[in-house]
Amino acid sequence: MTEQSRLTPRTEEYLETILNLNVEGKTVLAVHLAKRLLVSPPTVAGALRRLKRDGLISANSRKEIELTDIGKQEALKIVRRHRLVERLLTDILEVEWSECHEEACRMEHAISPLVESKLYKRLGQPATCPHGNPIPVYKTLTPPKGVPLNTISQGTRIEVTRISEEANYTPELMRFLQRQNILPEKTFQIKKVAPHIGTITLAGESGEISIGVKAAATIWCKPLDN
Repeated sequence: MTEQSRLTPRTEEYLETILNLNVEGKTVLAVHLAKRLLVSPPTVAGALRRLKRDGLISANSRKEIELTDIGKQEALKIVRRHRLVERLLTDILEVEWSECHEEACRMEHAISPLVESKLYKRLGQPATCPHGNPIPVYKTLTPPKGVPLNTISQGTRIEVTRISEEANYTPELMRFLQRQNILPEKTFQIKKVAPHIGTITLAGESGEISIGVKAAATIWCKPLDN
């Protein structure tokens, strides 16, 4: 069996999701996977049993799921392919920024190591995907830069560093961010934080934009000197 065919696409999706949740600083439970992958709890339970049997994950007494060393290596491979395909789609094929994630999910499982290597070179060895998330290099994933927008105080000037993978599971949110030009490397000022109504208002080149706190948690930024 070849390296490319050893894991099923569904297994790769579970490993990819677990890694992304870990990177976002979230505890991984079966219920989180069911919500993210839009499957039933029994389906997740069966998948987790197989992943544990194959030595790809472990779980502690609180049922918190972690990748084993082997599981993490496999997860890094699929995350790398996914983000390289997103670059191919946006940079070469001119697929919309807000739509490339879903298309990459379809294509990532068919990329061989040879094609992956050629693609990486052809794209100019990019460091991040179009959404600003780091592309793993071999067995290393650079920690994402910045902090969630909803943790930054009012009046701060910010630069968007990345849009978390969580946002990609809400196409309407991704289209909203694209329309409002809330993209990596764009700068804004946090005009107003209104916790009583759950919104954050940004001031940018095109005026003011109100964002819900939940959506703001998926927008990672770095504060800039005033």
